[in-house]
Amino acid sequence: MLEINQFMLKQGMNKICEDRVCAVYEMQQDRGNGTIICYQVFPGISVMYNNFHATVNSKRIESENNCLSIHHCKEGRIESETINGEYLYLEPGDVLIEKLDSEYSTCSFPLSHFHGITINISLSENVEGRLNELLGYFNINTMEIKKLFLSDNTPFVLHEEAMINHIFGELYMLPDKVKKEYLQIKIIELFILLKSIDLTQVNKTQQYFYKSQVEKIKEIKSLITDNLDKHYTMTELAKMYDLSLSALKKCFKGVYGEAIYSYLSSYKMNVAASLLLKTDESVTAIAGKVGYTNVSKFSEVFKKNYGKSPMEYRKINIQTE
Repeated sequence: MLEINQFMLKQGMNKICEDRVCAVYEMQQDRGNGTIICYQVFPGISVMYNNFHATVNSKRIESENNCLSIHHCKEGRIESETINGEYLYLEPGDVLIEKLDSEYSTCSFPLSHFHGITINISLSENVEGRLNELLGYFNINTMEIKKLFLSDNTPFVLHEEAMINHIFGELYMLPDKVKKEYLQIKIIELFILLKSIDLTQVNKTQQYFYKSQVEKIKEIKSLITDNLDKHYTMTELAKMYDLSLSALKKCFKGVYGEAIYSYLSSYKMNVAASLLLKTDESVTAIAGKVGYTNVSKFSEVFKKNYGKSPMEYRKINIQTE
């Protein structure tokens, strides 16, 4: 795992343990933390289980020209910035296929929360021969898969491909005792499915957003979440940041995965839930802090999110601590 260790070190990940099957890497920073569990499945093929609770706005590391990566988003979102200043977002169920020397320059998690899998495939000459000899029994050629999806070197996104997602779903549930063996089987299954995909029947539509728009949307998100006791209309926000209403709505949902008011409502309830457990403040006071003057309305929305009234939530969770 020498090459993987070097790659992880460049990414700011420190190895905390390793055995003959896998290695575990950890990141600690002010913005959160993250772990990656890496399995060397075949010569030149590694599978990484990514778990992050951080934004991690990291620069892409220059890598060998012939290295293919397949990323699956299980929870959260991935934000990738291109060298041209455009942004692409992956949501749960999406699969991104790219070369590690692709046009993407940075990667981050706008929800400060991400769980997913990355499969790295080295296509260098000293590895490819041995790899394709192994996979040749299943009529799989990794270079052909690369040519199929990356003929013009532009990263390729698969949206909600049921059979592909089914395989990734199984990858998250493999038994630890025989995980490497199962990974080998599932990777072969994945390659067989990938090479059989009819790209003429695939939804290849991908929304990109300009950097200037994304920066404004992130400022808007900071404004509304830092001032929960204030109410801003969509028209006010659009005017304040020189955006059209349609651009505001579309770009906010693109970045954060939800409409602006839906996102804000969930954010307010999360803050309220935290205050209920960590403070002795009254429900009325907490409702006011998250922008509700009507306590009954606040309790109604809270119960819709958590299945219990604010007082029930506080009582049950304090008793179980």
